[in-house]
Amino acid sequence: MVLEFDGRSIDTDAEGYLVDPSQWDEKVAEALARGEQIVLGAEHWRVIEFMREFYAERQVAADARFVIRFIAIQLGHGKAARDRLFELFPYGYVQQACKIAGMKRPRAWSTG
Repeated sequence: MVLEFDGRSIDTDAEGYLVDPSQWDEKVAEALARGEQIVLGAEHWRVIEFMREFYAERQVAADARFVIRFIAIQLGHGKAARDRLFELFPYGYVQQACKIAGMKRPRAWSTG
């Protein structure tokens, strides 16, 4: 599949994840988010930045528990962090957050 916007063509897999994560930038994130019917706000961007930094340091997508801990502590949601993650990305961490952050679909969750 191909994601097309602003005169650009970005290859995605059958589920809409980037084939080449190095093609990711904020415009790509916004296009992916539109496809998920999400308007990115400040907290979305903070979560995405955390995920991308985690990936850059470890070359693996952050497990949801690390993102929940980030939301709890850094964004100040405490015990409501898990709920907040699903408010930001209603169809789930892997299906929406990882996709919008430009990650390849994590293998553990792959359906194909």
